[in-house]
Amino acid sequence: MSEIQKRPPAYDRLMQAAMELFYNHGISATGIDAIVARAGVAKKSLYNNFTSKADLVSQYLEARHAEWLGLYEARVTTAQTARTRTLAVFDAYQDHAELAYENGFRGCGLLNAAAELEAGDAGRAAVRRHKEEVERILARHLSDLLPNTPERAAPIAAHLAFLLEGAMARAGLEGDSRQLLAARAMADDMLKALT
Repeated sequence: MSEIQKRPPAYDRLMQAAMELFYNHGISATGIDAIVARAGVAKKSLYNNFTSKADLVSQYLEARHAEWLGLYEARVTTAQTARTRTLAVFDAYQDHAELAYENGFRGCGLLNAAAELEAGDAGRAAVRRHKEEVERILARHLSDLLPNTPERAAPIAAHLAFLLEGAMARAGLEGDSRQLLAARAMADDMLKALT
């Protein structure tokens, strides 16, 4: 097998380069030339795979969403109870914080990206959808935890989502997962008090 056949497709190399550079340096600070250079492909390859930088950013946001869902799925499959399935959301965020990042953990890649995008940008809507999905996941597990009072699930899910986002923001500032562990412990105490 030749060296060319062993290399991942240009799309995969470009996405990996974008994932690393956008997270480490930000979307605005990362130009197409830097992505192409990191990926080791010709600029034409970028435009064969993405219609524009905006298209690349959109796909980056979808990839970040899928990455988190993968972390969550890995955690929730081993959770045995509604309480531990709810906590699996916190565990997935902790796993995200503990991934090996080139320049260290900088917080939620989706929120970091949203902070750079203009109001009304489709990317901000994608980030909002991700955060709403996380809250729906929490609400679903809470509904299972509180079968006799399902109306309590949504407000408690919102509370836990806010706790999680605050912990994620602090974890990003501090560069590690300690605040996420603290938030998980607080959430666990709350869940135990509910049942």
